[in-house]
Amino acid sequence: MSLPSADSPLKIGTRGSPLALAQAYETRRRLMASHGLPEDAFEICIIKTTGDRILDRPLKEIGGKGLFTREIEADLIECRIDIAVHSMKDMPTIQPDGLILDCYLPREDVRDAFVSLGDYQLSTLPNGSKVGSSSLRRRAQLLNYRSDLEVVEFRGNVQTRLKKLEDGVALCTFLAMAGLNRLSLDEVPKSPVATEDMLPAVAQGAIGIERRTDDADTAALLATIHDVPTGERLAAERSFLKTLDGSCETPIAGLAELDGGTLRLRGEILRPDGSERIADEISGPIAAGADLGAELGERLLSQAAADFFSWREMA
Repeated sequence: MSLPSADSPLKIGTRGSPLALAQAYETRRRLMASHGLPEDAFEICIIKTTGDRILDRPLKEIGGKGLFTREIEADLIECRIDIAVHSMKDMPTIQPDGLILDCYLPREDVRDAFVSLGDYQLSTLPNGSKVGSSSLRRRAQLLNYRSDLEVVEFRGNVQTRLKKLEDGVALCTFLAMAGLNRLSLDEVPKSPVATEDMLPAVAQGAIGIERRTDDADTAALLATIHDVPTGERLAAERSFLKTLDGSCETPIAGLAELDGGTLRLRGEILRPDGSERIADEISGPIAAGADLGAELGERLLSQAAADFFSWREMA
């Protein structure tokens, strides 16, 4: 295996948000520790994606999950970067030809965080309160729980969203605990939401590292930092998502957990307006995770009407 050096650094592709950079730095830090390499053996390459450029429209209107990955993957295919660091909840379930995702860092807290500048909890919000969220999953879950709430579009980084709360755009919002933890944002007024109350997005809290399929040196380099339990959980969750043909346009939640040699996978689908929720769970051997995910996805699909995911329900 040929190791990167200051003269020939490994180029790490990432988005430029504070969270994306924190994830790239964590990847670099783990590779440095694993291989005894200096910091200048790596180069952080910031790539602007469509999702970063367009902030005034919901993701469903401008293309779904690939918005945060296409430009980065193009640079990876063209060898302008050597690896790409992604938030796995943003990743489509199918990679472009020539690329592979087979390295995951240890998963962070999977829960959502309820964020409010006032002394509120979700159950104590006044009737008709405005809740900020750009997530179709969270929107559907919130309206399923409390149909009186008004969910308003809320995109941007953590600081932008907090400013919107200060300006009264919404009374509260939701963020991922994983992002807040990785950014060490202890000062953000937050309350973790139990997964029994709000099942997270598939792969929430997980970082994936994508590479070219034929790059053996990079494959060997990444193998030393791959977290096996995270990979096992994501195999089930992403198979579940793939079976449902999930994207940013479909309200889907799923979470796999390990207990000894057993994997438990919970999943749910919701109508976009929150008027109906279908949930189920499945358990089995960890090695059968992908098959369990597909089976759970088929179960939910069998219970859903043909128009279940239709955006006409939001009209």
